[in-house]
Amino acid sequence: MNTPANWQKSSFSGSGDGNACLELASTPTTLHLRESDTPATVLTTTPAAVAHLLAGIREVPLPPLPAVA
Repeated sequence: MNTPANWQKSSFSGSGDGNACLELASTPTTLHLRESDTPATVLTTTPAAVAHLLAGIREVPLPPLPAVA
């Protein structure tokens, strides 16, 4: 499977090319994710799988952070 060439960088990553960031590309049926430090490693999934993951994250509350002494 070929991954698309239209990678988009997270807006939280800053404007420089050297910033480590998450990049996303999509086709009509798949999503492709990679870290800018290792662009040859690509995670491919479907929009439905990501929607399911996000729904699960929203449903389960995070545990409280430990107190800092």
